Amino acid sequence: MVRITLTVNGEKKEVDVSISESLLHVLRDKLHLRSVKANCYRGECGICTVIMNNRLVKSCQVLAVEADGAEIITVEGLTRDGKIAPIQRAFIEKFGFQCGFCTPAFVLAGHWIVNNMPKASEDEIREIISGIVCRCTGYKQIVDAIKYAIMLAHGESG
Repeated sequence: MVRITLTVNGEKKEVDVSISESLLHVLRDKLHLRSVKANCYRGECGICTVIMNNRLVKSCQVLAVEADGAEIITVEGLTRDGKIAPIQRAFIEKFGFQCGFCTPAFVLAGHWIVNNMPKASEDEIREIISGIVCRCTGYKQIVDAIKYAIMLAHGESG
């Protein structure tokens, strides 16, 4: 076992992990962050996406020991002082979800886009979210929600 330190949603956490343990397992099972979903365990579906050091990563593909010292953001960390993030509001108002299983990954990808690519085109948005699988939608509502979140956060049409 190895002790690692993570800053998760703004809070410093120390966790004992095995050298073969995934970040997904640590976030879900040790830190009880249930928005981080487990599905394929192979990096194919993107459902386990989180923001690590301001990059979108598939947490099933990151060893926990590789994340030592990292800053991690999950959906649980988006609400500040009781106020939801623009991307959360946009997903609600634009119906950017159906069953909800993939929603946390798309919300985090959208949050990353809002903060890092405020002038993202629809094609750029589609490219960024292309690594996340949704079996319920045709992605239109998700793209519309991300474009709306950009407008909410930056006052632009995206």
